[in-house]
Amino acid sequence: MPRPSAGIVLFQQSADGLVVLLAHPGGPFWRNRDDGAWSIPKGELAPGETAEAAARREFAEETGMTPQGELLSLGVIRQRGGKQVEAFALESDFDVDSLHSNCFEMEWPPRSGTITSFPEIDRVSWFRLPEARRRILSGQVDLLDRLEAVRGNQQAP
Repeated sequence: MPRPSAGIVLFQQSADGLVVLLAHPGGPFWRNRDDGAWSIPKGELAPGETAEAAARREFAEETGMTPQGELLSLGVIRQRGGKQVEAFALESDFDVDSLHSNCFEMEWPPRSGTITSFPEIDRVSWFRLPEARRRILSGQVDLLDRLEAVRGNQQAP
């Protein structure tokens, strides 16, 4: 049984409505995948850690930005592989050029004996909701729907 995860849907109100920040996973398996591959920054809860604390920690580790402000609960989703993700929304800005992700190591190429380091997230981008729904993992689309339901898709003043 996978350990529960938590993450943050960073969003802004733009002149065209809501935009959300999505992250593209790093590493060789995701290099050539785009639609249906993006995700919210998220990760597993440490033992005894609250979902909100884990969401803030994971966001900071994966983007380099420490999220500040009140988190709005979007509830829990279950992804296709069974992983449960408790998500929160946060209205904030993020300069995509300032991305600084933590790294993971793996043997690459396979059976080469060479250990290579890859960023956990190789890029982030702001997407309007229709495009975000196409780019995000199918199991996370519900988070965008929930965000839209609580924040609406109004245009910024």
